[in-house]
Amino acid sequence: MTTAQEITAIMSSHEYGPSPESPAEAQAWLAAHGRRFGLFIDGTWTAPGADFATSNPATGAELARITQATPADIDAAVAAARRAQPGWRKLGGHGRARLLYALARLIQKHARLLAVLETLDNGKPIRESRDIDIPLVIRHFYHHAGWAQLVEREFPAHEPVGVAGQIVPWNFPLLMLAWKIAPALACGNTLVFKPAEFTSLTALAFAELCQEAGLPPGVVNIVTGDGATGAAIVAHPDIDKIAFTGSTEVGRQIRIATAGSGKKLSLELGGKSPFIVFADADLDAAVEGLVDSIWFNQGQVCCAGSRLLVQERVQERFLAKVKARMANLRLGDPMDKSTDIGAIIDPIQRQRIADLAATAEGEGATVWVPPCTLPAQGSFYPPTLITGAGTSAIVAQTEIFGPVLVAMSFRTPGEAVQLANNSVYGLAACVWSESISLALDVAPKLKAGVVWVNSANQFDASCGFGGYRESGFGREGGREGLEEYLRPALPSRDHPPHPKSFSPLKGGEGLKGSLSALQGGEGRGEVGGATGNAVPAIDRTAKLYIGGKQARPDGGYSRRILAADGSQLGEAPEGNRKDIRNAVEAALKQEGWTAASAHNRAQVLYYIAENLSARAEEFAVRLARMTGSAEAALEVERSIERLFTYAAWADKFDGRVHSPPIPGVVIAMNEPLGVIGMICPDEAPLLSFLSLAAPALALGNRVVAVPSERHPLIVTDLYQVFDTSDLPGGALNIVTGSASELARTLAGHAEIDAIWRHDTEAGGCAEVERLSAGNLKRSWTGNGAARDWLDPLKGEGPEFLRQASQVKNVWVPYGV
Repeated sequence: MTTAQEITAIMSSHEYGPSPESPAEAQAWLAAHGRRFGLFIDGTWTAPGADFATSNPATGAELARITQATPADIDAAVAAARRAQPGWRKLGGHGRARLLYALARLIQKHARLLAVLETLDNGKPIRESRDIDIPLVIRHFYHHAGWAQLVEREFPAHEPVGVAGQIVPWNFPLLMLAWKIAPALACGNTLVFKPAEFTSLTALAFAELCQEAGLPPGVVNIVTGDGATGAAIVAHPDIDKIAFTGSTEVGRQIRIATAGSGKKLSLELGGKSPFIVFADADLDAAVEGLVDSIWFNQGQVCCAGSRLLVQERVQERFLAKVKARMANLRLGDPMDKSTDIGAIIDPIQRQRIADLAATAEGEGATVWVPPCTLPAQGSFYPPTLITGAGTSAIVAQTEIFGPVLVAMSFRTPGEAVQLANNSVYGLAACVWSESISLALDVAPKLKAGVVWVNSANQFDASCGFGGYRESGFGREGGREGLEEYLRPALPSRDHPPHPKSFSPLKGGEGLKGSLSALQGGEGRGEVGGATGNAVPAIDRTAKLYIGGKQARPDGGYSRRILAADGSQLGEAPEGNRKDIRNAVEAALKQEGWTAASAHNRAQVLYYIAENLSARAEEFAVRLARMTGSAEAALEVERSIERLFTYAAWADKFDGRVHSPPIPGVVIAMNEPLGVIGMICPDEAPLLSFLSLAAPALALGNRVVAVPSERHPLIVTDLYQVFDTSDLPGGALNIVTGSASELARTLAGHAEIDAIWRHDTEAGGCAEVERLSAGNLKRSWTGNGAARDWLDPLKGEGPEFLRQASQVKNVWVPYGV
């Protein structure tokens, strides 16, 4: 009787015959176009211009010549998209749904041609193009046809962004196109799309399908070219949104280039994703998941599980299984349906991979490659395993973007999380364990936008995909991906009248009487007037608020703060870089606020509102004197209401459970960003401060806030309110001083996860966007435009909550 081991040995030694896919139809399509392509602008094709070659990575043979778009071409494409956008929007959701449905059907009809073109142009195995990429492309257009039908009802207070500029890489050419074009069109946007220089063919084939489907001219424009073409799209002043997938370094340049432009921006960048295997995992299944994770598409995947973390007691056994599986991977002709690993995109990328592997050997690591013969032609690199590398080794920290796996061990779940998060990236992670309790305990602790439990590289149009940290921000797919192409449609209207039922000041003349009594007696004035034998008022010394304590500024300086009538109201401390450092350290230590239940955070916000309400008259009087506003009482009431709003949202801004077409569910979790730096405006200084801080706190973020530079004392008056409201020290830290100087420090700080600036300094808003590119922290600015904070339609709402959170999608299979 044959044993299981003997069967495995027989299967391992079996040589499968070739099963080539015919390229005839694809070659005929190329020949029909004379193997030269122009640009697709305003529904028509331009004549081919100055061009470059696109080649088959597996053979080096030239496939076609592609036009290099000029700045004038970009201008024409953007102008066409701008002309088409109003009509595309007015077509309505149902009209757009019909056309997206037509595109899905056409892609389905031409699926084999597109799959073969993709493999010829990209070098990935035909099985992957045929069975993974193209079906997902079809799924995205079907799914977003549904969103087009529903978007106006599901997002009633939103509108399309306008004209989107979209730039994608070469690893998933048509799939990345679908990820970007489908949601943009569903929401009513028009677009200028640039495929990768190396892999433009399927995007050009898609342009023909747009014509066949009857898309109005100018709705989809496809321009080809190198990095200069992408740079022209990014810099174009008439583009409203940039969506980029590619390297972190280019993403950083785009963040800098778009700073201050008002363009909406989403970046899906690099990764160094951990693949965590616990001792209780099904090791054989984990090996297959690892193959799908790191050797899928030759490892040229931003979310590839390139860092293997194995629990120490099964490390040796697991690595033996990995090596045995690597020895059975078939490397060769991508057009052969039995090929597992195809060609690297070009010789330069192949050499980069080889250089990084050599670096690992030079640092003392062990590099293991299974016996295999590389094809004589083309750019091929064998599956590679690196062991013995330190946690700070170049190969452990750098995105290799090739079929190279770096393995190391861990002992405890806590150490696994620590090693997994030891990266500037945060795109994806895999967790393998037979204990669902352990897996779901670890998953939320991983700094990654996507976590696959007992699975790898699962994607669906219904589920968002995107990263944390230097893996970028924004999401592709799902409801959150749709939101990238929408913006709040804020009505142009004055703020509502004062609520008739509100009268915070009791008796006599109310606010008018209280103000009269305080003339000359506030701050450094005197009780009973400024002359005669009046008793001087007690000096009120404002300080910083760091770690739940009042602190003197490091520099020892204060600045005079003037009342609305020009008299001196008091002095505010002049915070500096060291004060910001101390505030950030205090915020980082207060992990308990993030770990607290949403109910607990809500109770604290309610308590702050309660204690502010008890002192409403006092705050209204001081606010009126500071700002001269006749609406001081309303501002205080709105502040209390805003605290109630976000206390209410704290335990209701729930995630979602998606049901992709797999056996399992995807849990979309709304997670806090971490530490948010805030620059608050002078307008409505109390209300704007709380309107920004409250949603961030409600969702578990820690905050370092710079209050109004002109009117900071109304916020320093809040310290006692916070102290009596159970707000943990370090959850909210306040540093007064120069908005511009402190904004630079916050935007450049490596431990700040997001920066918000909503004052009227357009240059300052642009500056924080540029400086945030250092560690690619999320930035949210008003681009120098004033916001009516008193208007609930403009000063609060879901947009504030979305800006204070990021979505993590955790894939949990079952029944398999």
